[in-house]
Amino acid sequence: MLHIDLPTRADILSLTEARAHPAVTIYLATTPLTQAAQADRIALRNLLDTAVAQLTAADTPKRAIWPIEAAVAEIIADDGFWAHQANALAVFLTTDSVRTFRLPSKLSSSVHVSDRFHVMPLLRSVTFPHEAYVLAIGAGALRLIEVTADLPARSVAVPGLPRDMGDAIGRRSHVAKDKEGRSGEQTSEVALMTRYAREVDAALRPVLSGHESPLIVAATEPMASVYRSVSSYPHTAAEVIPGSADHTPDHELAAAARGILDRIHAGQIEALKALYAERTSQGRATTDIAQAARAATFGAVDTLMVDMDADLPGAIDADGAVTFAAADDAVAYGVVDEIVARALLAGGRIVAARKDDIPGGAALAAILRYAV
Repeated sequence: MLHIDLPTRADILSLTEARAHPAVTIYLATTPLTQAAQADRIALRNLLDTAVAQLTAADTPKRAIWPIEAAVAEIIADDGFWAHQANALAVFLTTDSVRTFRLPSKLSSSVHVSDRFHVMPLLRSVTFPHEAYVLAIGAGALRLIEVTADLPARSVAVPGLPRDMGDAIGRRSHVAKDKEGRSGEQTSEVALMTRYAREVDAALRPVLSGHESPLIVAATEPMASVYRSVSSYPHTAAEVIPGSADHTPDHELAAAARGILDRIHAGQIEALKALYAERTSQGRATTDIAQAARAATFGAVDTLMVDMDADLPGAIDADGAVTFAAADDAVAYGVVDEIVARALLAGGRIVAARKDDIPGGAALAAILRYAV
């Protein structure tokens, strides 16, 4: 089982705002297998050595390096910490602070030394959903399942959730009967389904409140459409998992849900590309890094699509002017990362994507609030 602690948007904003001399960011590819953790500890030590070499080359005082070395040494020595890992570990260090996040995504190991943190690899966790809820709803059974990127699916306890349709409407049969005991028409059955769906929606409301993960309905028709029509949760997915889910194993529903998440992701990317094309004709879109840096500096970026793997060392001044560096060192930082930080702080939306998904195959594509 993976042990994860994903950063929230507030966490990422805090990291982007942080300034320290020095600030060290380490990403480490890890394994959730406890018996293999020793190799990960050695790899973390080696990455620390790389950071120390960069700091030393930049004439960083030893008194600023020692606390960072000590903090990493404490992490390496913590047996309990290494017993619970995921697929990657992110470590953010200054002389007086250390923060770690265990991530489900598989990331390449890397070191970044500057006066600010390198947050790019974290961005995908706060852009497109990697998790969802599946509502398996039928006449004879009902359950809510949480689906994440890599963890096994799990059932979620929902206070007040009916056991099934009969429990919700107070009848054994889901088919309405008139006073003489005859079965009602199909419209009566749909009416009872609607009542059932409303009971379920009311029970889910406090559980899902404040969440943004898609809710995917798994059901036969017309139950699937009935539930979607009454759902008050704004992130109820348009696509459903068809067929009776009463006896479908959780892992099969999770696999179907992940396929739907992939299609949601692809649809959002296509919509953004279409919007980018529209804004280009209005002078409100660019893939030029210098223009995007200036726009982000003055709060003009509405949406920023960025290549998750982009790493262009350099600097951006207070007016948004970009200077590129020949190599990554303890002075330069990621220019795209800094553009992301400035766009985030101005309320911009950040979309981490693959390079092939970005217009023109660029490192970034900015959709602007107004022409600059």
